[in-house]
Amino acid sequence: MMVAMRPFSSDPDSDSDSAPPGGQLPDPDPASEAIPPAATTPVRWSRLRAVDDQFLRRVERDQRDSDRAWKRRRIVAALTLLVGAIGLAASLRMDRDSPYFPLAALAVAAVWAGGAFASGRLHLGRIAVDGRLQRPIIQPIVAGLALAAVFIAGAFLTRLVPPLADQARSVLAFAEYGSIAALTVTTLLSGIAEEVFFRGALYAAIRDGRQIWVTTALYAVATALTGNVMLAFAAIVLGVVTARQRWSTGGILAPILTHVTWSMCMLHVLPHIF
Repeated sequence: MMVAMRPFSSDPDSDSDSAPPGGQLPDPDPASEAIPPAATTPVRWSRLRAVDDQFLRRVERDQRDSDRAWKRRRIVAALTLLVGAIGLAASLRMDRDSPYFPLAALAVAAVWAGGAFASGRLHLGRIAVDGRLQRPIIQPIVAGLALAAVFIAGAFLTRLVPPLADQARSVLAFAEYGSIAALTVTTLLSGIAEEVFFRGALYAAIRDGRQIWVTTALYAVATALTGNVMLAFAAIVLGVVTARQRWSTGGILAPILTHVTWSMCMLHVLPHIF
């Protein structure tokens, strides 16, 4: 029996997206939605206070999957992870001057996104600002810029270690041979698709208490199959940050914005360093 699904929901969801036996819980009444006092952000920091909103505070959510929907999500997520990891490894092992690389990368992104939407409902998430729930937009972009700054600073140190510098140049070589416009679009869509799957479907397929570490580990393993140590390291750092955002906000919007902000900076800045 197929479970009814819709791609996104504006309702808050639980950290595990799973429910105790008894089926789907009813959607909360927006008029009765309350914000925990601990989740309220002072007015003076309402737009730029990214740490508390995204990583330390947790907006209460009560939208959960039924047991049947959760089991189905796990099966779909497992199959998507297998196919996507193989596709990712194959795409990044292609010749640097191959005109088919953007198409291969987009195909992998389609696998991540398709599997995520097929797995069940996905939620955008919210943060509490000035006593009101709102979509996280400015805060995750700031977090992405901060993370990019750390990686750019680390790139200057990495350049001094030849083996690591060669690994970084191996990935950045795609930017030398391909159209920068095509690579920008590909990088953007790939980042969105990865977050929709890893911090969306896969995160929701794991029981409470282990989502951050399990999704980060699986993200790192999938990336490590490319044979590039630097990519695997980046996946670990990015995975922890975005999974924590998923835990705090209850959705994929903050992870997506942080990921694409970081990846755009990496694509357009790192080639000038290496």
